[in-house]
Amino acid sequence: MLWRIPVDTHVQSIDTWPPPGQPTSYKPEYCELAHNYCLLGATNEVLAGFFDVAPRTVDNWIATHPDFADAARKGRAAADAVVVRALFDRAKGFSHQVTRTTLYQGKEHAITNTVSYSLDTQACMFWLRNRQRQYWQAKATPEGLRRHGGAARCRRGEHAPCR
Repeated sequence: MLWRIPVDTHVQSIDTWPPPGQPTSYKPEYCELAHNYCLLGATNEVLAGFFDVAPRTVDNWIATHPDFADAARKGRAAADAVVVRALFDRAKGFSHQVTRTTLYQGKEHAITNTVSYSLDTQACMFWLRNRQRQYWQAKATPEGLRRHGGAARCRRGEHAPCR
């Protein structure tokens, strides 16, 4: 005996099928939160902890939601620019004005001083090794090999060829 099944009860268009997998937990308001958190230096792992999702989920959101990816990228770029500027200032040295208010004989007086910071050689080397790697990379040179007779003393004390 053949069972008759009405045609309209089991035919469904592919367009009306639900997407496979679990529904996304992404919300459009996450864009502003991600931007602000990336301004503070947040990585994808930190964002995942903030949104209480797996790090791979944040990677998926960046890949599938252009507005979220743009917000995170712009926040990180702004934070990086502030740090680069601070590193540059520290590398070359800088001065700035400091104003403080004191109370002297019952009257307030504003005192302005100029505070100067000398250059920081470690910040200079960091900057140059990253910006002009071909000139400032710390590595052994062929001249160093010739000076040491082809071998250099390692930290442990045994002889090894320079690299």
